[in-house]
Amino acid sequence: MNIRDFPLSGAEAVSVAVSRARDAEVAVAEIAAAVAPADPSFVLLFVPNGLDRTALSRALSATPPTAAVFGCTTAGQITPRGYENDALVALAFRRAHFRVASTLIKPLTPVHIAEVVRQTEALSARLPAMPGRRRLALIFADGLSKQEDILVAALEAGLRDIPVFGGSAGDGLNFTETCVLHGGALHGNAAVLVLIETDLAFRGIGFDHFQPTAKRMVVTRAVPEERLVLEINGAPAAAEYARLAGVPTSALSPLVFAENPVLVRNGSAYHVRAIQGIAEGGGLTFLSAIDDGLLLTLGRGKEIVRTLDAGLSVRDEAGTPPELVLGFDCCLRKLEIEHKGLGAAASERFKAHRVVGFNTYGEQHLGVHVNQTFVGIAFFGPKEGPAL
Repeated sequence: MNIRDFPLSGAEAVSVAVSRARDAEVAVAEIAAAVAPADPSFVLLFVPNGLDRTALSRALSATPPTAAVFGCTTAGQITPRGYENDALVALAFRRAHFRVASTLIKPLTPVHIAEVVRQTEALSARLPAMPGRRRLALIFADGLSKQEDILVAALEAGLRDIPVFGGSAGDGLNFTETCVLHGGALHGNAAVLVLIETDLAFRGIGFDHFQPTAKRMVVTRAVPEERLVLEINGAPAAAEYARLAGVPTSALSPLVFAENPVLVRNGSAYHVRAIQGIAEGGGLTFLSAIDDGLLLTLGRGKEIVRTLDAGLSVRDEAGTPPELVLGFDCCLRKLEIEHKGLGAAASERFKAHRVVGFNTYGEQHLGVHVNQTFVGIAFFGPKEGPAL
């Protein structure tokens, strides 16, 4: 079944297509037929975990390209119905409103900062902003690379005043293999950088639903390159975290990690450093950078659907709501929402605010890699004032 929805005013600057076919060839054919009338400059494709990746690559190769296609595998999707798990989602960006250039960063591990800066500067030079138009960048990275923190810092240096948004590719909740999509093929150990020029006004969005508690912890032994913490406060990491969270070590799970995140302070703001799982020997693996001596604060959640609604309630300078929000939502947020029986309520808020996107293994927002955060870009009409 296909859905085409969220046309922007008049010209339908962005169209959305969704296929729920379990056969990759059928799904790609449905998507291709649905987006063709949009005359897209490029298409973003968000791939469900259950779709066979080899068959998908074969189907994409067999489909005559009418536009560049970028995207990644996901830990879930946000469609015009809200949260889903088995939908192939496409956003077609009309040629009349968008120009695009891209580069594939591969291998991603380890990140070569100077080379990434060189690639991004060259990409920016290939797509200069035309008068009356604005630029932004999207980054989709292998969500198991453990390189996103360094990567987004390098992108910030190379792109300078161009805002960067994105999400780390997912693999359901398997954490086994993630891929990005570029040149009609899926790539592991890679990132794809998409530079966009548009006449649409846009605004970046970034928020979470946590507040710091009085419970502090210091990383006293870590393996930074593995995002592995072995000791917290001089004790085995998993046991000390469990003590502070008020649960037995045996009860630790993705849901406990989602509801009891650790926060890092950056100025007056706190960012989540999400825990991925328990390592052999009682350590904790993280989804963001971690190091010896890092001061962490245990977080507690606020009402998640209310903060979702408030965070998505953005307006342009004329007070007009966005006509589309491209969203990158952490998989741990979705896990918490569904555990609390709030999936339908969250989906209704996504529908009301016209959000389409995917669930990530981490989010990239203006030069910082974060977790358990919603990051997005709200697109308004082409003459609604300057981008923020």
